[in-house]
Amino acid sequence: MALGAEAAAAPLGAFLRDFPAPLGPGEPPPWGAAGSGALSRAEVPGALAEPARSLLGGRGFSALLAASLIHAAVDEVLRTDLTEFKKQSVETEEEGDEERFTLLDGESLQRCFFNKLWDVCFEWQKQLPPLRPLKRFLLVSIHAIRNIRRKMEDRHVLLPEFNQLFGLSDDIDRAYFAVFDGHGGVDAANYSATHLHVNVGLHEEIVKNPAKALKCSFQKTDEMFLSKAKRERLRSGTTGVSALIVGNKLHIAWLGDSQVMLVQQGNAVTLMEPHKPEREDERARIEALGGCVTYMDCWRVNGTLAVSRAIGDVCQKPYISGDADGDSFELTGSEDYLLLACDGFFDAIKPYEVVDLVLDHLMQTKGVGLKAAERLVAAAKENGSSDNITVLVVFLRDPQDILADCLRDTKSLGAGDDAQGSPFNFLSCEAAATQ
Repeated sequence: MALGAEAAAAPLGAFLRDFPAPLGPGEPPPWGAAGSGALSRAEVPGALAEPARSLLGGRGFSALLAASLIHAAVDEVLRTDLTEFKKQSVETEEEGDEERFTLLDGESLQRCFFNKLWDVCFEWQKQLPPLRPLKRFLLVSIHAIRNIRRKMEDRHVLLPEFNQLFGLSDDIDRAYFAVFDGHGGVDAANYSATHLHVNVGLHEEIVKNPAKALKCSFQKTDEMFLSKAKRERLRSGTTGVSALIVGNKLHIAWLGDSQVMLVQQGNAVTLMEPHKPEREDERARIEALGGCVTYMDCWRVNGTLAVSRAIGDVCQKPYISGDADGDSFELTGSEDYLLLACDGFFDAIKPYEVVDLVLDHLMQTKGVGLKAAERLVAAAKENGSSDNITVLVVFLRDPQDILADCLRDTKSLGAGDDAQGSPFNFLSCEAAATQ
């Protein structure tokens, strides 16, 4: 069902009352200094969209309406001549590569973007275009904690409104999810959470070959961040895992040891192998480049990082590769949920334990799944994880249906029927039912 004009009228009206006119010269946008630094051309869409998503979300705009407004405003900015925003002094501009290294004035761009956004809000208040949400069922549960670490360096992205943010108007459902686990600072994780999905959505193959678009966008994001890191002397890096649902296909891509798994009919399904230095193929690649893998409380690349692939880590390239792995899977309708998480979770909780924990949670909440991720994070902490922990659960079926199927299978097994399901899952449901 399309988003109704009545549901959109209240936030649009409040926005225009609070901001009765476009910004004048020198006036800052309401999100402050976010995205106001020097920007490369490739960074512009993400730098404009991200603070606007936070602003509109905090003002009661539905994610669907916010994404649609942002796409319309970003598109207007990108149609303008961006050379008028070129900074007068560009130290990183290199001969023969001017477009890549020409830097633009982020503050002026943000002001221009806000005024375009204001124009779109003004027009849409009078006549709202049709905005259609996903047809498939999706319910997202997310929880993240700093734990006992000094800083929180994890970031995550939830984008069920992927089509609206990138103006994809065909009849195919798309949704994007990602978890990033930063190290050596939060800059690389912040950057990836701002730009990776934009690179995916704007990739020339997003419609015909979404798997290629997803995988290649990791490499592009790495290259973009390395350029920024050299300009601004940043040394951080981040692992990352992303999932892109396109119709009845699931596409995944990853760098490092953040992981995604699937639960299907109550069984944990491994989808990937994380990039760790002790993997035989990773060790061989690193040593062929002249690097080394040594054991110092754990296996590390050149005695430093405990992951072998990541976005960023400018001082450890090419040993720390920015070339992502990827895979694709058919979705049949029997899948229960996806889970994306950082190593702070997977180092403490095994995939098969996830099934038990989620079913126990659903039993206790009578099939309400919104806080499933919170239960999983708590379990990882109880099991001794001291790292940042981020868990993102994407239910592909109604949690109440998942719970009902579990209980039905339990009764069948108890009656001696030859029902499908592992003994582990049978015990899980039985134990939950007695609590």
